[in-house]
Amino acid sequence: MKMVPKMLSPLVKDWAPKAFIISFKLETDPSIILDRARNALEVYRHQVVIANSIESRRSFVVILTKDSETKILLSEEEVEKGVDIEDKIVDDLHSRHTAFIHDKN
Repeated sequence: MKMVPKMLSPLVKDWAPKAFIISFKLETDPSIILDRARNALEVYRHQVVIANSIESRRSFVVILTKDSETKILLSEEEVEKGVDIEDKIVDDLHSRHTAFIHDKN
């Protein structure tokens, strides 16, 4: 296997410094996920990390920014109805992106 370079740093610093950048943090150990996500925000200085654990990735995520943590959880009823958590993530990110654009102008 060949190591792949981390692309988040040059993306944020050089290629698109004014862009709304989102990263994802998926872990097998739920006890470390929030610390790793916060660390990513601090190291890369981007806007959002979507964090989840492998065991609950389809029903629970935390959306982190430098100022907030928003939990998104599907109810049992939503899971039974086949609701995709991605729909809720996209709705949340859409509002954050809109606010980001308005704040920049």
